[in-house]
Parts: sequence; C-alpha cells; structure tokens
Amino acid sequence: MADRVYPSSKPTANGGSTAAPPVANGGANPTFPANKGQLYNAARPPYRPRAPPRRRHRRGCCCWCCLWMTMLILVLIILAGIAGAVFYVLYRPHRPYFSVSSLQLSKFNLTDTSVTSAFNFTVTARNRNSKITFTYDQISLKVLSGDVDIGDGSIPGFTQGKKNTTTLRTVISSSNTPIPDGTDISALKSSLKSKSLLLKIQFETKVMAKIGKIKTKNLKIRVTCDGIKISIPSGKTPTVATTSKVKCKADPRIKIIKWTV
Repeated sequence: MADRVYPSSKPTANGGSTAAPPVANGGANPTFPANKGQLYNAARPPYRPRAPPRRRHRRGCCCWCCLWMTMLILVLIILAGIAGAVFYVLYRPHRPYFSVSSLQLSKFNLTDTSVTSAFNFTVTARNRNSKITFTYDQISLKVLSGDVDIGDGSIPGFTQGKKNTTTLRTVISSSNTPIPDGTDISALKSSLKSKSLLLKIQFETKVMAKIGKIKTKNLKIRVTCDGIKISIPSGKTPTVATTSKVKCKADPRIKIIKWTV
C-alpha cells in the first residue's frame, strides 16, 4: 500500500498555504521539530539568583555588645583597684603574725608501728594592726618530723585586740599512736641515731577580722613553723629546742571548687 502524505499547511483560496511563521530560538515557543531539551527549557521559568542575606546588622550588634562588656569589666577592675588602694591607705592591714616562743620535749619513743611523744609548746600571736581585730576559732596543732606525724594538740579560740600580743601554751602529745601503713620512717630512725630531731609545727584555724562595724567571714589559715631542731631526752629532764631562728608563715587556705590553694 502506498503511504499517504499529509500537507503541513492548508491551501488558501489563492492557491497559497497558511504556514506558521518561523519563530526565533529565543522565543517562547520552540521551533519544530523540537527535541526534549528545547521543550524543557521552554517550560522552565528563567533563573534569577537570590541576593545573599544581609548579616551586617547582627554582626554590628555583637561587636557593640562585646565592646561594652569589655569596657564594663575594665571599669569594674579599675574601681576595685581604687577601692583596694583606699582601703590599704586608711587601714594599713597586716596578716596575723606567729612565732615559736619555746618548745620542750619530755618523752619520745618510736617503734615500727607506733610513736609516743610529749611536747610543751608556747607560741606568740601578734596583731600588728591598729584598726583591725582578729577572732580565732580553736587551733589544731601537729608536730611533724619529715612526713611522720609525731604529736597532736589544740589551743582554744580567742579574740585578739588591736596592737595586741597574746602568748598561748599547750601540750602536744602522742600516746602509742599508730603510724599509717606505707609511711617512710627511715629518715626518722636515722635522726634517732644522732639523738636529735628535725621538726616542723603546723597548725590550722579560722580567723575573722573586724574593721569598725564590718565583720568578714571566717577565713581558714595554715601556719607553718619550720627549721626546729631538738635533742632527744635521755632521762626525765626535758630538752629545749633552739627557736631563735624559727620562722612561721601564715597562708590563707582558699577553696576553689574542689581545690585548696
């Protein structure tokens, strides 16, 4: 059978044809025959890129906030420094001062598991402030030879007035006190052979300062008196330590979270 041919345009009355006018490639309708790419591009709207978001305003606000916070912190630091300088000029504060007046050893015995000792201890506390009063809680004391605790004692709490000197006496002793396991006592045994002991006295307490009508909170302090040398008694007569060169240092014990400074 012969194929039929269909004309692409209808004949007009004058014998011409009504063919569609050609359309340019950039027009809305693609030219025919059209492929799939031309049909897709014709139906797709033109792409218009979006302008990037403006963040200058937010960044500017953050910069101004950081600047004001920094200035505020600097102002507070300066004010605190000025207040501290004024306080120092007005009151001239001094920390508590301690010194060992005398130390006597009347008994000492050491075994591999325990220690027995008896000390007569006298300490002098001085308040060198003319406008500050100190109030102490009970003072706990211990005598150390190396890392070994060879005696413990305590002193009752007291109040120390302005420009005051207070002398405190107590007995520091140990009666068959067990030595903790793992404690190295070799240095202490070698000291016994030389018939003398190198000691360090350490006591802790809490102190409150009163300035006029203002009272501070109780602050924990530790006082360490190092460099004490004493002979071991051979009979009932106690031996006396030389304390003229002994220095005592008082340090605050400030607790930050779980650490103690």
